[in-house]
Amino acid sequence: MEYIRVTGQNIENEHICCAISNNSDIQVLSKKTWLSDRFNDGLVFLKSAERGKCFIEYIPAENAWIPIKAQGYMYIDCLWVSGSFKGHGYSNDLLSECIRDSKEKGKKGLCILSSAKKKPFLSDPKYLEYKGFSVCDTADNGIQLWYLPFFADAVVPEFKDCAKHPHIDDKGYVLYYTSQCPFNAKYVPVVENTAKENGIQFKAIHITSKEQAQNAPTPVTTYSLFLDGVWLTNEQMNDKRFLKLISK
Repeated sequence: MEYIRVTGQNIENEHICCAISNNSDIQVLSKKTWLSDRFNDGLVFLKSAERGKCFIEYIPAENAWIPIKAQGYMYIDCLWVSGSFKGHGYSNDLLSECIRDSKEKGKKGLCILSSAKKKPFLSDPKYLEYKGFSVCDTADNGIQLWYLPFFADAVVPEFKDCAKHPHIDDKGYVLYYTSQCPFNAKYVPVVENTAKENGIQFKAIHITSKEQAQNAPTPVTTYSLFLDGVWLTNEQMNDKRFLKLISK
């Protein structure tokens, strides 16, 4: 498999989204803007030459859009391989390159979000364990921070208190999200409109800076839905999924 590193110089010509083929789609434009603004913070986006079938996205933990204490680590935003491409070692290729690059840059190790049982849009804990990662912290909502240290005495990463104990004071449905996930550009407005049409109390909070993200009341900043202060899910909603959720 041939891999391409996406940079500020070639991003306009590269396909970067996992399930969207149209480069003029608002979701693609949103993601490319978010990526372009992160390259100067050390973000790396490595993808297969195949259109969006596999990629890894990682960034120095100090610049990650997530509330963790992981000085000197590299944080993996996303490691994704399309269903038809699984089982060929592409995840191993991408992770190995991330490890090589991170060691070359003098990092202490890697960290990534997961959970005890596989959750949508989070890395598979079984795969992480197989690759030598282990849990270093767990939030009250079951979201876990996993790490792969490069040195035996490396400081163990942890969640900030705001992420370890996710809770907000607002009533109704409240969504925290970033533009890191391209689907949000399309589906957050869909859910907002669905809530309005059905008289449901709903508020979307768009996290637009590293500082906001690093102090967010949730370990998952790409998409976190609360109800009456309690964290519900990190799974992106369309109108049907949202209505099904509230019907429960």
